[in-house]
Amino acid sequence: MRLHFVGAAQEVTGSCYLIETEGLRFLVDCGMHQGGREAQGRNLARWPMDPRTLDFVLLTHAHIDHSGLLPRLCAHGFKGPIYATRATADLLSVMLLDSAFIQESDWARQQRRRGHGRRTPRADNELLYTVAQAQACLAQVQGVDYDTALPAHKDVRVHFRDAGHILGSAILELELRDGGRQRKLVFSGDLGQPGRPIVRNPVAIEQADVLLVESTYGDRLHRPLEETVDELCAVIDDTLSRRQGNVIVPAFALGRTQELLVLLAQLRQSGRLPPMQVFVDSPMADKVTAITARHRDELDADGQAFWGTGRHLPPGLQVRFTQSVEESMALNRIKAGAIVIAASGMCDAGRIRHHLRHNLGRPECAIVIVGFQAEGTLGRRLVNGERRVRLLGEEHRVRASVHTIGGLSAHADRDALLGWLRGFKKPPRQTYVVHGEAATALGFAERVKAELGWRVRAPLVGEVVEL
Repeated sequence: MRLHFVGAAQEVTGSCYLIETEGLRFLVDCGMHQGGREAQGRNLARWPMDPRTLDFVLLTHAHIDHSGLLPRLCAHGFKGPIYATRATADLLSVMLLDSAFIQESDWARQQRRRGHGRRTPRADNELLYTVAQAQACLAQVQGVDYDTALPAHKDVRVHFRDAGHILGSAILELELRDGGRQRKLVFSGDLGQPGRPIVRNPVAIEQADVLLVESTYGDRLHRPLEETVDELCAVIDDTLSRRQGNVIVPAFALGRTQELLVLLAQLRQSGRLPPMQVFVDSPMADKVTAITARHRDELDADGQAFWGTGRHLPPGLQVRFTQSVEESMALNRIKAGAIVIAASGMCDAGRIRHHLRHNLGRPECAIVIVGFQAEGTLGRRLVNGERRVRLLGEEHRVRASVHTIGGLSAHADRDALLGWLRGFKKPPRQTYVVHGEAATALGFAERVKAELGWRVRAPLVGEVVEL
């Protein structure tokens, strides 16, 4: 029985793990690499196995760094089922089609530039996948209920447990039989921070032979939610009321946008925020929000209350979802009083780039970062305090204030990760720390070893271990 770390080992994106036994081969996650010049080349690289030989794929959740290469996998010959929670299955119909549209648009833009004699990266000669290929892939997705045993194969039984990260996110408990041996593997997926708005807390797991645990924020603590809310209120009030500018929020269309809407409604209802015009400039976010409402039974009390009343908004809060490109462009004519929430969350694609282009150079405006920013992304450069950034082929000075509101992260911080690990009744035989930048993953592995006394390490991409 072998475990192959295909991606997200001493790195954050590209989550993918290959499990092989006698007569069985399957993947857990099939994510896209994001951030940095090497990402597209890695997405286009050859698979470490023949996709036609895979029996099935298990998916922890719908974020593109966990699901984004599924259409390419299917286009290269994978014909088996893709198992995910029912909410994740619904979300994939939005996420993968949007990703494919971006792939086609970016590829076409590169071809036009090449036609005008401009040099472009060699990797961009190949289109990652098309909208048609993404649509074909969706036919292989099968929705599964939480906490119900899935016989994925005669030698594999799987339970999907709530990971508390985003709608539909799951911890995977796998019972594998290989000859006369049986092993229990647990994949944490991305774990959420307990007590956050909308989603439920991660489910505790008590036993595993082999555990893979994420470590995105394994080297730091999030600010307490109360302090985070205080900071968010201060930034919005100062920007809208005193400085007379706009607040620009790069936010993932899935998860963060819906949490922000609930939080803004609560803060306006309590009188902590001034009257606001909120523009959600993302057709995908609009679709995701509708899916969230359909699956409100999987949310916490705050989420169920908000969507159970038909997304009722308090007086003084206007929320508008923009659809067309023309509506999006019109927002750039608003010079003050607007909160614009747009994707992508790391500022490297989508409509957020245009809003940053029109507001980064204005000292009266604020850029509010509410999620993890991977190395190599524009969002990371803003968080790091760079005063000049390249955006849409042009250099821009950063005069707007940049605020990192870390307490709204969808990922568990160091202490929350350790708290989840302490829920195991006994140490797994082997624990692998994954889904964290190299220094973070290595440091968290050492902390787990020191505090819990577990056998643990952080593997490298491409490493293969015998279980």
